[in-house]
Amino acid sequence: MTEGIIAPTGKFDPLKFSEMGSDASNAWMRHAEVKHGRVAMFAFVGFIVQANGIHMPGDIATGVSFESISQLKPLEQWAAVPALGQIQILTLLGCFELLSEMEKPHYMKGGKTGVIPLIFAAPQMSAMSEDKKADLRLKELQNGRLAMVGIMGFFAAS
Repeated sequence: MTEGIIAPTGKFDPLKFSEMGSDASNAWMRHAEVKHGRVAMFAFVGFIVQANGIHMPGDIATGVSFESISQLKPLEQWAAVPALGQIQILTLLGCFELLSEMEKPHYMKGGKTGVIPLIFAAPQMSAMSEDKKADLRLKELQNGRLAMVGIMGFFAAS
């Protein structure tokens, strides 16, 4: 059974995307789904944290406190972050993107999708069986799918 197909819905592909492409293009789409799911999970948690008024102490930049930014609506907060802070955040995310593309074998050439090099993986991952790892990947995929729906709901409501 293809990883990501879950009960009770089974294979959900009404537009037949999986039949249009090759194995490599399907791996690319799965990798994109995993990455978008991870971003959505972070965004969902961040949205909830912000909505509850939780913020870090101190200043994000000279004269700009985390508290002042936390008073804004979630979608306005990014614009309130100074430009150099935005560049730092995007650079860090770009590094994670680059690292995921450097994994060997590449996901488009038979490697696992969504893998981040071991330096970022939990130490206990190497001791887990392949079945346990597959189960955790499926749970991450399911949670990511739900988070994508959830964060879009938050965006629509705000």
